[in-house]
Amino acid sequence: MVWLGEDRFDAHRVDLPELRPGEVLVRVLVAGICGSDRHTVLGHRDAPCPSVLGHESVGEVVAVGPCAPDAPVPTDVCGGGLQIGDRVVWSVTVACGHCDRCRAGITAKCRHLRKVGHERVDSGWPLSGGYASHMLLPVGTAITRVPDGLGNRAASLASCAGGTAVAAIEAATRMLGRADLSGLDVLVVGAGGLGTIATAAAVAIGGAVAVSDLSAERLGTACRFGARVHDSESDADERFDVALEFSGTPSGVRSALAGLRLGGVMVLVGAVSPIGEVAFNPEHVVRDHLTITGVHNYEPRHLVRAVELLARDPLWEELVETPLPLTQLHDALLEPAADPRVLRRTVAADAQS
Repeated sequence: MVWLGEDRFDAHRVDLPELRPGEVLVRVLVAGICGSDRHTVLGHRDAPCPSVLGHESVGEVVAVGPCAPDAPVPTDVCGGGLQIGDRVVWSVTVACGHCDRCRAGITAKCRHLRKVGHERVDSGWPLSGGYASHMLLPVGTAITRVPDGLGNRAASLASCAGGTAVAAIEAATRMLGRADLSGLDVLVVGAGGLGTIATAAAVAIGGAVAVSDLSAERLGTACRFGARVHDSESDADERFDVALEFSGTPSGVRSALAGLRLGGVMVLVGAVSPIGEVAFNPEHVVRDHLTITGVHNYEPRHLVRAVELLARDPLWEELVETPLPLTQLHDALLEPAADPRVLRRTVAADAQS
């Protein structure tokens, strides 16, 4: 489905490409509706157009490119060769692997970056998004196998929300100089897909997690992963070692910053579209030894850890809606799920209406 701007989509049929060395062709099994795609369609942020959106998917390998002396053999992140029939997830970003940023381990900000679901159809990579029957994964895409016990709906969370949430947790522990969050109080602001996965990830490494959100249903879901509810008004005096901001709202940012205790760390993740300026008192940051950092996208290791996290709990499959047919993409993007506990709506080319 090609996005033509605003809320307009058109079904296009293209021939499957002849693969070059190092490339992988996948059949898309499930494509999740990430909130950033909704922002794009609603005009809240700029994006290449026309394009095939969708960057949170799971698929089956149906072909790999031929071997060549000067091209890498397609492998997963851990170095295992990919086989036809493998179920896989893949990164949002496609990095060159050679620039100064890639060599420094910041492939998410590669100087020659391409992104799944963010490329024009006339860019030379038409099968670049998940809202399609097939996708071509170029050289530089991080690919990870999906274990047998992890369902397709849950696995689709890994490619964007999962990897990003794990990267946010790693950023917090790195800033604190710790390997885990044991004995620390963690505030999660925003309990959508990102916030809920971050909640589970933080609890898994010892954090005592409190979650703030306007939705009672989403708070209930977060509590199923071991969190408790934080009310920004009645619990305003509570202080935390870590605040993870996923709401992408000025009030959420202010609440997260206000909730930090001495030496605390705030990780900003949710503001992936313009939210305006948020005022803060620099003296507060200075005197309380606070650290503020941001996370956008993630590294291949985070994708692997996201799959491992999602595979630990069958609850994730329940929290992702059964796919709608790809022909109903417009409704899946713009209409809320009937069940408010659902973290993601999904589509699939072979889904039945």
